[in-house]
Amino acid sequence: MNSDATGSTPAPTPFRRPVQFLAFGFGSGLSPWAPGTMGTLVAVPLYWLVAHWSLPWYSAFVLVTAVLGIWICDVASRQLQVHDHPGIVWDEFVGYWITLWAVPAEWIWILAGFVVFRVFDIVKPWPISHLDRRVKGGFGIMIDDVIAGIMACGTLHLALWFL
Repeated sequence: MNSDATGSTPAPTPFRRPVQFLAFGFGSGLSPWAPGTMGTLVAVPLYWLVAHWSLPWYSAFVLVTAVLGIWICDVASRQLQVHDHPGIVWDEFVGYWITLWAVPAEWIWILAGFVVFRVFDIVKPWPISHLDRRVKGGFGIMIDDVIAGIMACGTLHLALWFL
């Protein structure tokens, strides 16, 4: 994308720009080590706040945060002049919350969801890898994590079915 006169992109300013604050997961995306994992870690206590909502309300929460995330990630990436900046972790929040859809709100499942989601998000099996490379903008930033969350959710539900 575009860069400034020095050839570099603008530095993230999540503590001065509200959209970047959300996109960077309240600052967790600034982690120099594994920002996606740090973002997912911050999503855990936020999940706990809504985990006991009824399934329709939880589903609405996930849908709203996913749709809002398209806009948040698009605006932040345009401000940073980088598609899918590593510090943008709102998509990890939503992917993790999708992972835990209709899963018991117990620590073993919260931890299993964390691990399974991170594996799908990092390994990016097809079609995640295809979407990650081909789809741009805020939707592109969100869609690979949404699909990773769906695949992780399916994995947890298979585990629940067999237990």
